[in-house]
Amino acid sequence: MNIRLFIKASIIAGFISLPISVNATDLDRRQSELKSIQAQINKQQSAVKNTHKQRERLISLLKKDEQAIAVAAKKVNKTKQELVQIDKTLTELSSKYIQLDKLKTIQQKTLSNQLASAYLAGNHDYSKMLLNQQSPASIERLLAYYQYLNNARIASIKQLQTTIVELDEIKLKQQENQNRLNKLALEQQQQAKRLNQEQSQRQQTLTQLQRTLSNSGAKLEQLQIEEASLKRVVEQALLAMKNNPAFEGLSSKRKLKWPTKGRIKSGFGSKRSGQVKWKGVTISAAEGQNIEAIAGGQVIYADWLRGFGMVLVVDHGKGFMSLYGHAQTLLKAAGDTVNKGEYIALVGRSGGQTESGLYFEVRHKGQAVDPARYCKR
Repeated sequence: MNIRLFIKASIIAGFISLPISVNATDLDRRQSELKSIQAQINKQQSAVKNTHKQRERLISLLKKDEQAIAVAAKKVNKTKQELVQIDKTLTELSSKYIQLDKLKTIQQKTLSNQLASAYLAGNHDYSKMLLNQQSPASIERLLAYYQYLNNARIASIKQLQTTIVELDEIKLKQQENQNRLNKLALEQQQQAKRLNQEQSQRQQTLTQLQRTLSNSGAKLEQLQIEEASLKRVVEQALLAMKNNPAFEGLSSKRKLKWPTKGRIKSGFGSKRSGQVKWKGVTISAAEGQNIEAIAGGQVIYADWLRGFGMVLVVDHGKGFMSLYGHAQTLLKAAGDTVNKGEYIALVGRSGGQTESGLYFEVRHKGQAVDPARYCKR
């Protein structure tokens, strides 16, 4: 990167906000580390030992890149949801304002008619009615009638005043929400920019990592390491699982929805490389698409895992668990309770994937089973 452009970018980032400035420093550090590894690869590419070390360093750097993407994507998703909610609130306020404005017009008309009726009826003085020797019963009826009209006018005036106050309050809320909407829109632009920067950094790291996996032997070794990592997570999950009667396990009658919409790219049990086979399915789906829990349960793992990226594991009770990998970001943390159909993550390509999608597993007592047993075709 040109040093002048780098300094200029750093200054601009500093003006945006303090958190972005801090993130930019972290990004710069990872970019510097990547350049150092690239230089070593260029000098020592033939040395197997050094290549292995470089690969491990690149995987560590990839983890940092993808964790940074997850943070940025989570902020973008949260802002997006807030924008939708504020837009909904503004629509509701606008509808309420229209209704109150109509009510105000009706109340003003009613009060105007009442005042006109009182004027046309004329003033009736109590002492004059006595001197005119009107019957006490007639006087009492007239007084009751005029008291009723007076009370009605007072009630109409109070109702009108209340409506005017409510209209003013709605105007204020509309302005506040509009200001919040404008602020969030600006934040979303900044967050999207940060997300693009992190994705660009990840791609550079991934390109260098793929150079160290140029032969089939290295790729197979990498898959075996990833399988071992997943096995350890499953073992940890089994230890964390509790016999919770609140969760009813999974129905094996293909009644459940798949966790996200898309095409199954690799099926359960299909070959990956050598003797390594898929213990779940890979679903091709758009990056950022919602991932839903297939059933109610408790999150027992939510973190980055080598080869599988951002991974979330849910305990469904009765020895059943579901695993969701390659996520862009996780919307739930370990210990959270989730309901069937609740959004738990977003589709991504973490774990060093070049295409976006979801890796999905179902296990019973630690053993992988075909998800198609439980999910609708």
